[in-house]
Amino acid sequence: MARLRDLKKARTHRHIADTAARLFAERGYEAVTVSEIARAAEVAEQTLYNYFPSKEQLVTDREQQIQDRLSELIRTRPAGTSPAAAIRDFVLQQTVLDTHGLPAEAARGTLGYLAAISPTVNRLALELTDRLATALAAAISDTTPIAPEIARLQGIALAGVFQIVIRESGRRIRDGESPAAITDALHREVSNILTELERWTAA
Repeated sequence: MARLRDLKKARTHRHIADTAARLFAERGYEAVTVSEIARAAEVAEQTLYNYFPSKEQLVTDREQQIQDRLSELIRTRPAGTSPAAAIRDFVLQQTVLDTHGLPAEAARGTLGYLAAISPTVNRLALELTDRLATALAAAISDTTPIAPEIARLQGIALAGVFQIVIRESGRRIRDGESPAAITDALHREVSNILTELERWTAA
């Protein structure tokens, strides 16, 4: 019974997030209200707030999940593995999942596209990246014998990879590139960046 309840919650969470993304893509983030999202998702407004305490979280709902996973990968990495190497596979996987196979209309509901067209969402994306940098710096500092300021720089650099993905995917979607082309371009770009960061964070 508990498992069925959890599955239902997960479906409701995804349905609300997908509905919000569709409305944001159609009309822009600023023009859509929480009440309109709740009506379109056919849920009570209070139900929506139970899943997403603020409108901002409707576009950053995966933040904590990704932050926790990256921090865990760094904290549990084998001896001799750099922080960049520890997160490489996960970051490349996320780069593909975020863009591959999306219809054009769905791509316009992604964080990258919304950040490209909305100053408000762009600010949210920058704040998200800053929080991620802080979390990764803490994981690096706790597991690596380096000065705190160097750990902070490494955290900023690794979080910056996600900022590049957000910015570049949004720009490319806005310019009309296909999701498949975006996926290929970002995968190459992010792979090259991580290779360079592996050299630096290993040193």
